[in-house]
Amino acid sequence: MVIIEDTRQQAGKHILKHEYFASEGVEVFRNKLPFGDYALWGSVTAVDTKANVDEIAMNIGGKEHARFREECKLARRLGGQLIILVENELGYRCIDDVEAWVNPNVNKTARSIEGPRLATAMRTMSERYGVQFMFCAPEESGAIIINLLKKREENER
Repeated sequence: MVIIEDTRQQAGKHILKHEYFASEGVEVFRNKLPFGDYALWGSVTAVDTKANVDEIAMNIGGKEHARFREECKLARRLGGQLIILVENELGYRCIDDVEAWVNPNVNKTARSIEGPRLATAMRTMSERYGVQFMFCAPEESGAIIINLLKKREENER
């Protein structure tokens, strides 16, 4: 299997995923993707990884909101499926778990977002743009990315 890793994905910061890919014989080719961080060649499915809940909160409730929303809209317009995989060590497994999240930056920035509002915004983005939000521990992300892309590849045949 060959997957594409977006060139905006910071090199050297995703060692666990790359080690897993190598152990499974998956070749990683770096190229610019219109949306997401990982995709199959010729696929309209992409997985975008977030390092933690703080990062998705910045994407949805912070200064990156407009860029993130446009990426989600582009995926939908192109007929793609964008899956946001939020790596976390909090044990979160679904959007409902995010409601309990306490933003460590809540008093540091004017546009900070708390757990209940973030969960609502994630559900809204799912409904409006077809974005799927998933959660995992960092060490699980490599396997989950491969499984998601394999499933999509089988469904797209």
